[in-house]
Amino acid sequence: MDVQRIYSKNASYQRFQVLKTNRNKRHRYGAFFVEGVRNLNEAVENGWQVESFLYAIDAPLSSWARGLLASVPTQGNYALAPQLMAELSGKGDTSELLAVVKMRPDDFSQLRALGNPLWVLFDRPSNRGNLGTLLRSCDGLGASGLILTGHGVDLYDPEVVVASMGSFFRVPAIRAGDNASVLGFIQKMRESFPGLRVVGTTAHRQRPVYQEDLAGPLLLMVGNETDGLCHAFKEACDVLCTIPMAAGSSASSFNVACAATVLLYEASRQRQGANAS
Repeated sequence: MDVQRIYSKNASYQRFQVLKTNRNKRHRYGAFFVEGVRNLNEAVENGWQVESFLYAIDAPLSSWARGLLASVPTQGNYALAPQLMAELSGKGDTSELLAVVKMRPDDFSQLRALGNPLWVLFDRPSNRGNLGTLLRSCDGLGASGLILTGHGVDLYDPEVVVASMGSFFRVPAIRAGDNASVLGFIQKMRESFPGLRVVGTTAHRQRPVYQEDLAGPLLLMVGNETDGLCHAFKEACDVLCTIPMAAGSSASSFNVACAATVLLYEASRQRQGANAS
């Protein structure tokens, strides 16, 4: 495999920088920046296409890093001057290996639609940490895929990838181009899964989530951190549910990532109970 050495902030280096910092150029290139042992392992194990690996010139590499370089096909790798590698790395101790990974298409066919699906829709996410946390919860609690809608946080932002702790590469996630495409997907899934329930979330007092049947095919909708679900998605829901707060609590609602995790846990709990009976 060809290795290009970089000693200055040339065009190749500048491309790496914009993949980390510039959303528009990231999507123009169709690639994103990945750092961290767990993230790199999950990307490779889950079949994501690695465009390039980056490492410091003459740095001693671990057997793990050497193994990835030897076994993962790329378009070409880059050896950077140590100070340039340190500037690209988002860690105090410079990562020994970074990667540029190709994006996957935003297509509803990417979502798993088999068995007893459990999808999550996140409407206009505005916080990178929340999106990364939700990806982790989707992974840990068995969600079939995640749909992002509206103008919000970039799915491929490095902070989202890091916050997901590797789950980014395990959960099928797409960005819906418009609300109409989501509503079309819902209609199609209602035809494929006649028992599909579309359950929205709200901070207002509505039906407690534990009273709702979440054991069958399910689409959970969670809204923007400030404004909640948009009107179109509320109208598409079969029911709006809430997580009741403790009596006397000063908290009126949970952080959106926490709320989604609670809902996913309740759905998982009900599904496990249904399978055991």
